[in-house]
Amino acid sequence: MSASSTRLAALTKELWVHWQQTKQYWNDAQSQEFERRYLVELMSTVDKSVTVVEQLDKLVGKIRKDCE
Repeated sequence: MSASSTRLAALTKELWVHWQQTKQYWNDAQSQEFERRYLVELMSTVDKSVTVVEQLDKLVGKIRKDCE
């Protein structure tokens, strides 16, 4: 699980970098709305999800250890 959350975080950061490059060519009210409505929300949700997946990974590890 940890590798998946790391990959998700990295891909999301890469998307953000590409978005910043896109804004150099598309920077109007619609692009600002798109960023606010979709990308900022996505970044926040991914950050929260990565944290939860990391916690689940620790819990699964503890359960495995307890079952040995």
